[in-house]
Amino acid sequence: MKATDLTLAALSRQLAEGAISSEEATRACLERIAATNPTINSFLVVDEQGALAQARAADQRRASGERLGHLDGVPLALKDIFCTKGIRTTCGSKILENFVPPFDSTHVTRLKEAGAVLVGKLNMDEFAMGSSNETSAYGVCRNPWDTERTPGGSSGGSAAAVAARQVFGTLGTDTGGSIRQPAALTGTTGIKPTYGRCSRYGVIAFASSLDQVGPFARTAEDCAMILQAIAGKDPLDSTSLDAPVPDWVSPLANASVKGMKLGVPREYFREGLDPDVEKCVRASMQTLVDLGAELVDISLPHTDYGVATYYVVAPAECSSNLARFDGVRYGLSVREAGGLREMYFRTRAEGFGPEVKRRIMIGTYALSSGYYDAYYLRAQKVRTLIRRDFEQAFEKVDAIVTPTTPTPAFKLGERLSDPLQMYLADVFTLSANLAGLPGISMPCGFTSQGLPNGLQIIGKPLDEATLFRVGAAFQNATDFHTRAPKEVV
Repeated sequence: MKATDLTLAALSRQLAEGAISSEEATRACLERIAATNPTINSFLVVDEQGALAQARAADQRRASGERLGHLDGVPLALKDIFCTKGIRTTCGSKILENFVPPFDSTHVTRLKEAGAVLVGKLNMDEFAMGSSNETSAYGVCRNPWDTERTPGGSSGGSAAAVAARQVFGTLGTDTGGSIRQPAALTGTTGIKPTYGRCSRYGVIAFASSLDQVGPFARTAEDCAMILQAIAGKDPLDSTSLDAPVPDWVSPLANASVKGMKLGVPREYFREGLDPDVEKCVRASMQTLVDLGAELVDISLPHTDYGVATYYVVAPAECSSNLARFDGVRYGLSVREAGGLREMYFRTRAEGFGPEVKRRIMIGTYALSSGYYDAYYLRAQKVRTLIRRDFEQAFEKVDAIVTPTTPTPAFKLGERLSDPLQMYLADVFTLSANLAGLPGISMPCGFTSQGLPNGLQIIGKPLDEATLFRVGAAFQNATDFHTRAPKEVV
């Protein structure tokens, strides 16, 4: 077995035992990236020298008996939305093409403190606005299972890098499904934690009341190890929750779903759900029953309003957040423009792509005088109703089981001319963001064309432990997470 075929947890154990060095594992990842990235385009920046230096430092710590924990010496990578001191951070946009942050995001700081080896920065939809990684200013990212198809978005590079065995884990962000949807389309595991569980400091903002950071990896256990390192209160982010971070990893050794009640919302199984996807999800639900769980029929009656609500709230917040990109403080600046106002217009016209412009215009309209009450205020009221649906459901069940996506990975270019069809790729994920709930997606089978599908588990606020428990129990009983794409091997 090649080093890159190991799960993060297996690599962590081998590092602790001295069976492999961090430098060996890091070199294996760098070789894998060099061989596959020209096809996949998941990495935008590879910090080879920095990664090898971090790996050697990890090996020295281990030789001195000073190992820092599960992630010490493990090669990871970051969505290019996280500020990294001294390393270019573009957020997938031309407007930040040459931006080099003077500081690290909280997540980068915490991963460094945990001893992780940070290999580089990953492709993404521009400003995290997209569901296919096709809005990136730096070229599309391709799905390792079929390079003519999308890896999902906006964290497409983060998902593809794990699926292609380029690194052992990555960080992404999830505003309406941007971790869980690409995880489902690439056969990886990804978790969006409870809103506020992780800091947003140093993460370039899209929609501040929806954005949340989370990991991708091969297994639920791997994701638990990464989340363990980055979660927790951050004084630099007032929206981060002052809640204890439990030990998510140790209990997974004996993970069981016996006696658990899992809700199945009828609104998620209807017209538009691909038959192959439904077949995989139904079979996976039966696996959970065989493991001792009980399925409970539930209703989330305001589900149909989720897409419309999200596409008022998120663009409104993006309109506000992206106003800072004015060509004055940092990023692209079209200085030859005549006067300040003209500079604003030219900088934004040349720096932002079509999807970002579309969402800024939608959001600005929704917030404008005379329309604020009709759109934004009403959307916030419906958001409350969606959250109440979940609260009522959780009075009867421990977690909720759904498909992650309505279809498997679609072909690149297939939906670019139809924004509504693109937006519907997140129809099963965005309600969790509106309600601030944690959700995990894990591989649950393959279509007749050999494309992976995802099973989504949505949990109660701050109950990531249950998601990891269900995920680990399911993955102990199945092998979907062990399968690798052959397209780029």
